[in-house]
Amino acid sequence: MKYPLKAHADFVLKDPGLLSGKPFVNGDWTPGSGPLLPVVNPANGNLLGEVATLSPKEVAQAIGAAEAAFLLWRHLPAKARGNILEKWSVLIETHVDDLARIMTLEEGKPLAEARGEVLSSAAFARWFAEEGKRAYGEIIPAHLDDRRLLVLREPVGVAAAITPWNFPCSMIVRKAAPALAAGCTVVLKPAEATPFSALALAELAYRAGFPAGAFNVVPGDPEQIGNVFTRHPGVRKISFTGSTRVGKLLIGKSAEQVQRVTLELGGNAPFLVFEDADLEIAVADAVAAKFRNAGQACIAVNRIYVHESLFASFVERFAEKTAALKVGNGLAAGSEVGPVITETAFARLRTLVDDAVRQCGKVAVGGKPHALARETGGFFFEPTVIVNPSSGARVLHEEIFGPLVSILPFRNDAEVLSLANDTEYGLAAYFYTQDIRRLFHVSEALQFGMVGVNTTAIASEAAPFGGVKASGIGREGGRHGIEDYLEYKTVWAAGL
Repeated sequence: MKYPLKAHADFVLKDPGLLSGKPFVNGDWTPGSGPLLPVVNPANGNLLGEVATLSPKEVAQAIGAAEAAFLLWRHLPAKARGNILEKWSVLIETHVDDLARIMTLEEGKPLAEARGEVLSSAAFARWFAEEGKRAYGEIIPAHLDDRRLLVLREPVGVAAAITPWNFPCSMIVRKAAPALAAGCTVVLKPAEATPFSALALAELAYRAGFPAGAFNVVPGDPEQIGNVFTRHPGVRKISFTGSTRVGKLLIGKSAEQVQRVTLELGGNAPFLVFEDADLEIAVADAVAAKFRNAGQACIAVNRIYVHESLFASFVERFAEKTAALKVGNGLAAGSEVGPVITETAFARLRTLVDDAVRQCGKVAVGGKPHALARETGGFFFEPTVIVNPSSGARVLHEEIFGPLVSILPFRNDAEVLSLANDTEYGLAAYFYTQDIRRLFHVSEALQFGMVGVNTTAIASEAAPFGGVKASGIGREGGRHGIEDYLEYKTVWAAGL
């Protein structure tokens, strides 16, 4: 039996078969010998259910199953692999309502946002179903007449993926789909807070026809599983999305096995509003990009810099729109901002606000726990706007990961570029202008892997996603997303 030992009444699904409380290894549900993992609804603190976990030995066995499956999966024609990925995509779309409900219950985001994420996940599976057929090799002109020089593209082997809780569907498919399309097999460690989304995707992968061992889901202790991934000689690639601190640890440990590593780490995104910007569009986009998923996104707007000529108007309009946001349980109609994920994240927001106030910041909106936190026991924090904190404030230097943003004025381009780049992170940045000269100059001057110009919609299955500096290594999405799952093999043929 794969169902959770306990399941909350809110888990009412059209297809109950998507709900599993057991790891998925080698094409089957396994009980696991690790401790049960409780999963809590951040909107009310209710226990949603418990998930069985795997011991380090059992995780190693899952890697062994992936190694065995790799010997077969890699030789399946790319078109055949793509057909299975396409079926997975269709199944994800078909079950969008159930997947979104699972996600909202365990992660907290509004149901509409959850549906959008599920459909984005399907788009990644479909994109890489096609991209796997385009992993072209080369024939290079040789230096001798009787030689031929061939370059083949081959899958690297078993890929281990570690995914975060804030986008518990799309982060999984964004990693697994290119790996599987390339011919690799996957062992996935989902976030402890959101394992039900991962296990539902495993059920759909099973229905899509992936062979046993091609896609495995191994819930458990993150440190123990990370150690197995980095020490097991069968793991040839690690893909991780999470904090910069953990990413640095993984790099060091993965060096022992000389594993390939893709890291999508923290962010501290600036949002620049120049004097010629369309103010209404800039305000609306900034609100959306800050408070989507309660600000719990690596590309969420953290710092807003507005030209001094527009500063007062921007703050007034931004504060007005922020105050009008509807905070509530993600399942409730009209909810726009849900809870943060844990009590620790909830408490940290209050600490950041207190620090910003000590650093001369003025609270324009919010600044404290929302009334729903007392009424429901959920981790709801008011959408909060801090105006003009001093340069030492933590909100300007740390990744916020919550519904909190600061707004500061600037005088000229040189000043704001210096402020924007004054961070160890380099994931996403945004700016608003109508000046085509500034479009190129500022885009090139910003030290970030992704830049949105007059838009904050910068994530797509067709484009590379990733950062520079302490925000990571490598790219996911686009034709570039399959590259780190492929090796080059050079073949010299003589006597021809």
